[in-house]
Amino acid sequence: MRIDLHTHSTRSDGTLTPAEVVAAAAAAGLDVVALTDHDTTAGWAEASAAAEAVGIRLVGGIEISCRWYGVEPAIALHLLAYLVDPADAALHAELVRVRDARVHRAERMVELMRADGVDVTMDEVRGYAAGGTIGRPHLAQALIRRGMAGTVSEAFAPHLLGERWRLPKDDVDVFRALDLVRAAGGVPVFAHPRATVRGRVVPDELIAKMAAAGLFGLEADHADHTPAQRAEVRALAADLDLVVTGSSDFHGANKTIPIGADLTAPAVFEAVLAAARP
Repeated sequence: MRIDLHTHSTRSDGTLTPAEVVAAAAAAGLDVVALTDHDTTAGWAEASAAAEAVGIRLVGGIEISCRWYGVEPAIALHLLAYLVDPADAALHAELVRVRDARVHRAERMVELMRADGVDVTMDEVRGYAAGGTIGRPHLAQALIRRGMAGTVSEAFAPHLLGERWRLPKDDVDVFRALDLVRAAGGVPVFAHPRATVRGRVVPDELIAKMAAAGLFGLEADHADHTPAQRAEVRALAADLDLVVTGSSDFHGANKTIPIGADLTAPAVFEAVLAAARP
């Protein structure tokens, strides 16, 4: 079985619709694909119908925007939550809060950009998001349209959205996120935990505390991990008795990594299924 447990659609910062993500997964020869849009389950229904039509298995997931507040400034991290009950009231309310905070953050970033002479509007940004969770890639589209960047990665340069106009998100405390995911019957996996290319990473001591609080796995095989970092994550997972996943973190045209670039072992996938609460 070929299993990719981390993809994004237009419901957050991907460029393919949920159905198109599933079609791409089928074309890549995947048997299982997880849709894990940022802070939303809005694409699950469309993706599920598409998966049934093409005969592959869809796993409903979320990539939750978290933060560890044990240091100053706090460190951002992402928690993949698989097979949660999307109707769980507490989790739903927290995801709504985070998405609303993303909108307010984008509004403030637009103000900063406009103060520097970039004539972007919030209506334009909402148009790029097309009803999905708003993030920096949608602001990046405004820069690309104006010829100020050629790609989303270029738009994330320090003199643009990387630092100059970047503002912190109002994320979920990581331990609250773990509690919410477990209470909603889901299975939490720490996404790209050693991705130093993204900025600061949390210490192993914090990951050990997360494991004690219900973390189920670590995403080791990821494009943002070097071979050495993948080995480090595997060793840490073994020490903490956590499973190890692999995935593409597919975003369509917003990133160059193809769907199915990294995969999760079938035995690990079965463990994830067994750990979910019906």
